[in-house]
Amino acid sequence: MANYSDIRGYRVKYLSSDPTLSTANEGQVWYNSTEGTLKALVQIKTWNSGGNLGTARYSLAGAGTQTAGLAFGGYGATGYIASTEEYDGYNWAAGGNLSLGRIGLAGAGTQTAGLAFAGISTSPTPGAKNNTEEYDGSAWTAGGNMNTARYQLAGAGIQTAGLAFGGIVTVATNATEEYDGSAWTAGGNLGTAAYGIGGCGTQTAGLGFGGYSPALGKVLNNTQEYDGSSWTAGGNLGNARYRLAGAGIQTAASAFGGNPAGPSTATELYDGTSWISSTNMSTGRNRLAGAGTLTAALAFGGRTTTFLANTEEYNSSISTFTKAVWASGGTTGVARYDNAASGIQTASFNAGGQGSPYPVAQTLTQNYDGSTWTNSGNLNTASGGSNAFGSQTVGARVGGGTPVGSINVTEEYNGSSWTSVNPAPSYFIFNTSAGPQTAGILAVGTIAPTGTPPSSAPSSTTIVYDGTNWTTASPSNTARSYAGGTTYPDASSASHLVFGGITPGPVVSSETEEYNGSSWTVIASMPTGYAGLQGAGGVSYASAFGGNNAITNVYDGTSWSASASMANVRAEFNSSGTGAAALAVDDGRTGGLNGATEEFTGATGPVTEASTLTTS
Repeated sequence: MANYSDIRGYRVKYLSSDPTLSTANEGQVWYNSTEGTLKALVQIKTWNSGGNLGTARYSLAGAGTQTAGLAFGGYGATGYIASTEEYDGYNWAAGGNLSLGRIGLAGAGTQTAGLAFAGISTSPTPGAKNNTEEYDGSAWTAGGNMNTARYQLAGAGIQTAGLAFGGIVTVATNATEEYDGSAWTAGGNLGTAAYGIGGCGTQTAGLGFGGYSPALGKVLNNTQEYDGSSWTAGGNLGNARYRLAGAGIQTAASAFGGNPAGPSTATELYDGTSWISSTNMSTGRNRLAGAGTLTAALAFGGRTTTFLANTEEYNSSISTFTKAVWASGGTTGVARYDNAASGIQTASFNAGGQGSPYPVAQTLTQNYDGSTWTNSGNLNTASGGSNAFGSQTVGARVGGGTPVGSINVTEEYNGSSWTSVNPAPSYFIFNTSAGPQTAGILAVGTIAPTGTPPSSAPSSTTIVYDGTNWTTASPSNTARSYAGGTTYPDASSASHLVFGGITPGPVVSSETEEYNGSSWTVIASMPTGYAGLQGAGGVSYASAFGGNNAITNVYDGTSWSASASMANVRAEFNSSGTGAAALAVDDGRTGGLNGATEEFTGATGPVTEASTLTTS
């Protein structure tokens, strides 16, 4: 029997600490004498669920990468589809429509420079199409027509150097065409005419695999490699199949899905010579689309017995990482909205709000331990729309309103009871708030001078609390109401973000501002404007979510990017926690008044880890 040194060429190393972990020493085995553990560096290969397509469909085409994908065309519940969707690594959003809805088309390129070609449609007359369209990130425009109309073909390359091969004309074809950004020209023919082929790579290094050959009467397992002028045979797939998808380049590719023996979950990886099996997809499917690379692939849409919206992401790495996710938390048991919450994900309080029968203001306070809400001491004054800051045992809330008018009370919380203290200088409602009890901040929202009804106009007012008194501070640059803000109680009043909301006009804003203790500065905008949203975290890492939707965006101190969506569309709710460990409390009124809680865990990694084989 071969031993480790025979296989790897060296003995198991005896080390006092783990070596530097990289792809260069993947597969290495060593003994960590300090830990008394035998270890190895192995590659992690897994499929994970991504955000669903907005429109379930099959026989669609794809392009781009795992974090900037493009889906277009296909067939769904409404028939032939012209719509395009763009993927940001978490969610799909609508893009510009194709000029011609069709199925069995192929794609190439990127999210901002995509290429769609061929397919079959009933418009303007039934039959195979030779149409080419180019995408600029927002709209499709006509490109040069293909020489041969066809469908169920494969594509590869980029917008200015595309590759099309195989498919059905009236019978299966082996024709290859190359696109230069304006016109198609004939390339070398495939060795075997087939349709339903998987494809990836570039115009001068293309890869075709699988497919169905009517002439041979069978599903193929062959692989063909293109060098820019001719095709040659590569290593065979382990599973013969067609109507599959792929990702990557000629020497580092993946193939997934397809049929014949029912919709397949099979994934295989190609190194330029041979295919090996990898982790299966969660959902078997055919007529799907793919994008990305060998180590970061994207599979979306397709068909089982009906149209699919499912997206799956494949990752292959020696590094481990955790993707951002929302998970259900403990329900409050009391349906309400416009509540006030603060603290951290495992130790928050939730006070006041309005509930059933609508619109009765609440005094109820509850504490959260990371899994369960328990009732605590009631507020002295019932209200909804108030603002909270501080921790679960050293907290505060200010402002808010009742069905008969606004209030300007301030109350401090010790974890079990509330004490009334000096009121705020004005009536405040639907503001943002953050900081500890002795250094809190209240910003923007809607206000009114003491003794008058609240205004519905957006405000730029900022006030700060020192544990005893409220003081007026510098106003924000932009007046806004129903904005989101950071909440982390360990951050002082000199560390606060506000984002989104409604600005004068009225305009739904995407703008973000940062307060440094003396003034506000306009910084990066969110991808899209939202109102009625909530947030969590601090100025270096924050999350923003809700606002009559389930969308989440994350701020890294420089820019915003999309993250995992909540399970529930929310508005008129509240939040607490950090940017990477946030809590969304209650469900407003968008999905029916309820006490649902969701917990956000932000993405972490990559972290390279060694796998433990055994412990001595």
